[in-house]
Amino acid sequence: MLAHYKTVKQWGSAEIVIKKSRFIGQARPVASEEEAIAFIESVKREHWSATHNCSAYMIGERDQIQKASDDGEPSGTAGKPILEVIRNQGLKNVAVVVTRYFGGIMLGAGGLIRAYTDGAVTGIAAAVPVRKVLHREILVSIDYTWLGKVENELRSRGTLQGETEFTDKVTLLCKPTGEEADQFVLWMTDLTQGQCVIHQGETVYIDHHEI
Repeated sequence: MLAHYKTVKQWGSAEIVIKKSRFIGQARPVASEEEAIAFIESVKREHWSATHNCSAYMIGERDQIQKASDDGEPSGTAGKPILEVIRNQGLKNVAVVVTRYFGGIMLGAGGLIRAYTDGAVTGIAAAVPVRKVLHREILVSIDYTWLGKVENELRSRGTLQGETEFTDKVTLLCKPTGEEADQFVLWMTDLTQGQCVIHQGETVYIDHHEI
């Protein structure tokens, strides 16, 4: 699994108008080619009366699946520019559709490339780019006498946390990044002078919003 990668958080849509033509950019995260195709087909059904529904998607840890469609626009003026936006923004597991309602003014090849590029950029922005970072769930059980010190040190370290369970012991759900998980265990053991019980749980991706 990748330590981190950039994608979009959710489905998003935004519209721009260029020389009376409406360009509606839509983007969403997809986990497979089947999801990407289903998303594109849903947009085509929604905008069945549009002049064009051009699309592209990129899927896989190594970007193994890359597809683009001009959907009737001159070759290379729509799908490829959309795919280039995905690639240039470093996104993975994303599908983008840019719908065009023709406004009566020809844009030319260069104008189409710029328009579909801008449509893809606005659609992706509406879908909220995020960085998915792999974190390890680590359960730390301690006596109540350690709680204040441990919580202060976790805040200072900036470690993400889940819910804390209070029984005869205090169990903290800590979520260091996967890359720092082993070092975190050593640090916690040293911090509590070995007076903690640690259980390592699942690895999960957590959204980190792009700045």
